[in-house]
Amino acid sequence: MPVRDAFGLTFSGATEAGFSSYSQAVRELQCFIGDPVGSVDRAIAEDPDLVMAHVFKGYLFGLATEREATAVARTCYEASLPLAATPREQAHVAALGRLAAGRWHEAARLLEDIAIEFPLDALALQTGHQIDFFTGNARMLRDRIGRALPSWQSGMPGYHAILGMQAFGLEEMGDFARAERLGRMAVDIEPRDGWAQHAVAHVMEMQSRQKDGIAWMRANPEAWTKESFLQVHNWWHLALFHYDLGETEQVLALYDGPIYGERSTLALNMVDASAILWR
Repeated sequence: MPVRDAFGLTFSGATEAGFSSYSQAVRELQCFIGDPVGSVDRAIAEDPDLVMAHVFKGYLFGLATEREATAVARTCYEASLPLAATPREQAHVAALGRLAAGRWHEAARLLEDIAIEFPLDALALQTGHQIDFFTGNARMLRDRIGRALPSWQSGMPGYHAILGMQAFGLEEMGDFARAERLGRMAVDIEPRDGWAQHAVAHVMEMQSRQKDGIAWMRANPEAWTKESFLQVHNWWHLALFHYDLGETEQVLALYDGPIYGERSTLALNMVDASAILWR
C-alpha cells in the first residue's frame, strides 16, 4: 500500500518509518527550527527509494545560496531521477533540477503548477515562496499562497506556515493590516514559527512602529530563537528597531551577541551582520 500523508498525497517508495522522519523534516522547515537535513537524511537511510526525501534535501541545499550546497542539490537531483514517482513527484524532481541548475525562475513556475493542481502540497508552496523571496517577486509572495489558502483550514498540519507565508506576502505588497492579523494568528497557533514572527516584524518596520516591534520581538524570544536557523535574521530585525530609535548601544550589543558573536561563515548571516554595520 502506498503511503499517503494527512492531505491524501502519495509518497512513492515510503514506509511508515521513513515517512515519519520525512514528516519531521517538513515540520522543522515550516518553523525554521531543528535539523531538517538530519531528519531527511534519516528518511533516506530508512527509505532510499523515497523520492520526495531526495527532492526535499535538494531543495534545502538549493535554497541555501552557498556554492558547495548547490553541488549537494545537484547530487540529490541525480539521485531522484531514476526513482519511481507519481506525476506530482516527477514535477518536483523537475523543479529541483531547475533550481540546482540555477534556473530559479523556471523552478518557481514549475512549483506554481504543482500548487495549482495540489494546493495542499505544503512543500511546493514553501519552496516556491522562498524562491519568490530570494528573487524579489513581491506579487508572487502574496499570490502563490493566496491562491492555495482557500483549500486550507484551521487544524490542518502546517496551517500556521501557510498563514505566516501569506502574512509575509501581504506585507510585501503593502497590505499591512491583513498581514499583521494573519502573522499573529500563525504565531498564536505555533509560537516557534520564525517566518510568521518575521512577517509581523516586517509590518512594524514598514509602519515605523519601532516600540511595538521591540515589544513583539522581546515578548517571547525563546520561541523564535530556540534551535532556529532564522534567528540571526530575526535578531537583525530587533536591532533595526533599536537603530531606528537611535539606540546604538543596543544595536552593537545585538551585533556582538546573537547576530555575529559566533562569526558565522554562512552568506545569509554575514549579509545581516554587514547590513547592520553599514547603517
